[in-house]
Amino acid sequence: MEVTVLFVVFGVLLIIGVPVAFSLASAALATLLYIGLPPIVMVQQTAAGAGSASLIAIPLFIFAGEIMLRGGISERLIGLASSLVGHLRGGLGQVSVLSSLFFGGVSGSAIADVSAIGSAMIPQMVCRGFDRDFAVNVTMTAAMVALLVPPSHNLILYSASAGGSISIADLFAAGILPALLMTATLMVTCWIIARRRGYAIEAFPGFGVVLRRLVAAAPGLLLVAIIFIGIRAGIFTAVESAAIAVVYALLVTALVYRNLNWRDFLETVTGAARTTGMILFVIASAASFGWLLAYLQVPSAAVDGLTSITTDKNLLLLLMILILLVLGTFMDLAPMIIICTPIFLPLAKAIGVDPVHFGVILILKGGISLISPPLGSVLFVGTAIGKISIGETLKTIWPFWLAAFSVLLVVTFVPQLSLWLPALMK
Repeated sequence: MEVTVLFVVFGVLLIIGVPVAFSLASAALATLLYIGLPPIVMVQQTAAGAGSASLIAIPLFIFAGEIMLRGGISERLIGLASSLVGHLRGGLGQVSVLSSLFFGGVSGSAIADVSAIGSAMIPQMVCRGFDRDFAVNVTMTAAMVALLVPPSHNLILYSASAGGSISIADLFAAGILPALLMTATLMVTCWIIARRRGYAIEAFPGFGVVLRRLVAAAPGLLLVAIIFIGIRAGIFTAVESAAIAVVYALLVTALVYRNLNWRDFLETVTGAARTTGMILFVIASAASFGWLLAYLQVPSAAVDGLTSITTDKNLLLLLMILILLVLGTFMDLAPMIIICTPIFLPLAKAIGVDPVHFGVILILKGGISLISPPLGSVLFVGTAIGKISIGETLKTIWPFWLAAFSVLLVVTFVPQLSLWLPALMK
């Protein structure tokens, strides 16, 4: 009955429009009162949830991403992508996908990616004759790549939700090949749709332009290499790398690009603080919810329940994916990671799935949920930027959604895509 109270209160509050963080906290408090535990337990677990040392990396990476965003890196990355793939069928759509791969390593956030790339690319695509729904759909789905490219703070959050036992360096390495596969698949999908709709092809600007734009974008791209190589080589921890990323971003945008003035810096600080506050509030609220799941032995019950249906590893993986897809449509990515990791990770381990591989599956699945109604945050941001209704978008987004889901299935059932690079670098 206690589990029923926990999930019913949470579900009802979500349905009536209460923000996720308040829904999580209210459900946890109601359950604590129902089972007779003192409310101070919730305060303790909430404080502990936001007090993990590894979570310090999240606001620092967010701050570094904000600096690079307002300091001119997004324009240079878009310029580089345009010179590389702008001449392909569906030109600017291809540019949008590749830009998301480049910018994802800087922001680590799908919402930041769709905001930065979408604000620049969607209006340009519409002006050049691309249908508005195509411009929005390709930009939103491409934003999923940002979740897997280092430094993804969602992978850091997954490691923290697993008790800090999973290497962040391994997770960063594991996300690279799936991110490249997602990028290639979306570009092919973009090409097919662009060909069917008869979109124009732009001229190749020449290798000289490509080289100049590569040099201009190199300082921003180098940030990803510094973070990844530094953590992988054991030179510094994830938190230390995040602090280095902030210093590096400040130096690049202020001294190299010279685009970051005092006013922009204040807006950067404000934006980073606002985003950090929202994310950490959700994390803290979800911590007490997650503690109750463990206290009520929901993970072990979930393992017993699912294994009673079937013991086949592949069927259990597919069943978990379907359950997580449904949950993800009602929950944002951060709380879903915190709540679902302690429930499904024990099952994944029990059937022989590597925790690093499962983390990539969970994050990639969460990315698909971000473009799925009714609570897909990227879906709302993308349609707002593109000035198009969600209904119009959903009518034509299905080829991109199927492409992303196909990548999810491949990554799920071909674990070496995630595990080969971490093993190679050890």
